[in-house]
Amino acid sequence: MEITTAARTLLEHKNRELWSISPHATVFEAIKLMADKSIGALPVVEGGRLAGIVSERDYMKKVALMGRSSKDTKVGEIMTCEVVTVAPEQSVAECMNLVTQFRVRHLPVVENGTLIDIISIGDLVRWIIATQRMTIEQLEKYIAGGYPG
Repeated sequence: MEITTAARTLLEHKNRELWSISPHATVFEAIKLMADKSIGALPVVEGGRLAGIVSERDYMKKVALMGRSSKDTKVGEIMTCEVVTVAPEQSVAECMNLVTQFRVRHLPVVENGTLIDIISIGDLVRWIIATQRMTIEQLEKYIAGGYPG
């Protein structure tokens, strides 16, 4: 069963708060914001445009394991610059394929070059489970004779 729902629809049903950070902020500021908001990644925005993304993985690989200081290192030094993004019209199935193909956990949603939100793998899984649950309930009602013939 392919989920053809557009990413835009998924976004309409999720928490719309979007946090981002500047590439000039320190990594310490980024990890503190991620910890405070219980999120695993932050879009890096400069001049209103998506410049990259910084995640817990980036911190682990490029700061902690390299013996660098999070208070002295700028986000722009460790962020992932080549970001896999999606358009609001792309389907949930396409988003899941990108997450799987590129082994990422977060997909910034960009429209006309502007960041409008971010979809996490958790958002995608919750949407797919809810959609499948609804389909199962409809099929059970149909089988039990709940729909007129």
